Amino acid sequence: MGTYVAKPSDIEKKWILIDAEGLVVGRLASIIASRLRGKHKPTFTPYMDMGDNVVVVNAGKVKLTGRKLDQHRFYWHTGYPGGIKDRTARQLLEGRFPERVLENAVRRMMPGGPLTRAQLKNLRVYAGTEHMQEAQQPEKLDVGAMNSKNMRVK
Repeated sequence: MGTYVAKPSDIEKKWILIDAEGLVVGRLASIIASRLRGKHKPTFTPYMDMGDNVVVVNAGKVKLTGRKLDQHRFYWHTGYPGGIKDRTARQLLEGRFPERVLENAVRRMMPGGPLTRAQLKNLRVYAGTEHMQEAQQPEKLDVGAMNSKNMRVK
């Protein structure tokens, strides 16, 4: 019995739609990262892009547990000496691009490298309910029903 290795012609990509309203960021990000890599498929091959295309709506309405909303800080550097800047998760979620909280969480849960960058192009995150992938007829994935801890009631 040999090890199964998928060929590019064997790969089937689906379109998945996830409504992120009321979902916990970390749990949602780990599910999305797994779907993007294709680890949910029995034919998973680590060096190939086997993952599905994931569309996330209502990313601005995700929840953070504990006191992360005010204590978790996102850092970046401007490139100038002394140019480190930061914002809290609350400032990002209430700001102009609230979907970046979820995008960063998913990106940081993936291994990194050229394959990861290619797989992240299959992720589309929208802050509101509208999305531009209606023509692909994405299947809805109810992440809140998978585990009761995935939803945040407060």
